[in-house]
Amino acid sequence: MFTIFPAIDLRQGRCVRLKQGDPNAETVFSDDPAAMARHWASQGASWLHVVNLDGAFGDAHEESTVSLPINLQRLKQIRDAVNLPIQFGGGIRRLEDIALALDLGATRVVLGTVAVNDPAMVQAALAQFGPERIVIGIDARDGMVATHGWLRVSDVPAVDLARAMADAGVRRVVYTDISRDGMLTGVNVAASVELAQNSGLAVIASGGVRGIEDITALCDHQHEGIEGVIVGQALYAGRLSLTEAMQAC
Repeated sequence: MFTIFPAIDLRQGRCVRLKQGDPNAETVFSDDPAAMARHWASQGASWLHVVNLDGAFGDAHEESTVSLPINLQRLKQIRDAVNLPIQFGGGIRRLEDIALALDLGATRVVLGTVAVNDPAMVQAALAQFGPERIVIGIDARDGMVATHGWLRVSDVPAVDLARAMADAGVRRVVYTDISRDGMLTGVNVAASVELAQNSGLAVIASGGVRGIEDITALCDHQHEGIEGVIVGQALYAGRLSLTEAMQAC
């Protein structure tokens, strides 16, 4: 079943949206992410996509002496607030990070940078937690994989990484076209479908959704491996209704 994931991006404990992943292009939408989660649940959401932006950027305050960083506290609060499965990512680079996120309420965990820098860790994660609990985040700029909160662009083509992850036993990826993220310019349907076709992986598309036309376009490619879409800016800006989007599929 095609899944629409409302995005809850966390920075310093608040629900924000960025443009093209730029930490200097931030809009704050709520100081209470748990309340936002309840809102999306009331609109009929079947999943949530929660991102720890501080972890992805490696911001210093995530390394504080506090027992649990603020965004992980928010993850637990979201779990306590709603009875929905949660897809969680951002700065997860160790097996201990995965275990903690799952313990705090994540249903499955997204691994991004580590898939490029430490593929052996991905294999260890699959062995320890199983392929249904692990998702690979492939974030690309001009077809090349970006890492470290999209601040660095590698020399690894997105399609090559997807194939390598499929060979390792991964079942699904989140594919984000960074140039479109938060820009309301339309999701990159063609690149998402190409990634699915060339890797055999289930693909959750992300980045640039502007309206119902993007949802229906992606739904038309379910048979080619498009499993869902993450929607952020279009929902928060009122350009798209979650209920309308779910009905479209």
